[in-house]
Amino acid sequence: MAIVNATDQNFTEETKHGVVLVDFWAPWCGPCKMIAPVLEELDGDLGDKAKIVKVDVDENQETAGKFGVMSIPTLLVLKDGEVVDKAVGFQPKEALAELLNKQM
Repeated sequence: MAIVNATDQNFTEETKHGVVLVDFWAPWCGPCKMIAPVLEELDGDLGDKAKIVKVDVDENQETAGKFGVMSIPTLLVLKDGEVVDKAVGFQPKEALAELLNKQM
């Protein structure tokens, strides 16, 4: 499954079913750039068991505000639209996989 870039308009639709890892990021954020290839790799490992959604906080302030995102990257794990876990800052692939595996 490919990583989805969500907006304020389609966020609910993209995250309402199954296990979803949401990456709140911005183009100017160094740790966000570091985590991008980790998410790509994780997406390949997950197949269709979970979905990864990226939200650019500069362009989608409504969604970032709704989840109280104060620092980036903020990674939320949603299950059927509800937040079930959270991590802030750069995370290694193993840590992200563990967050998701707890929900699958």
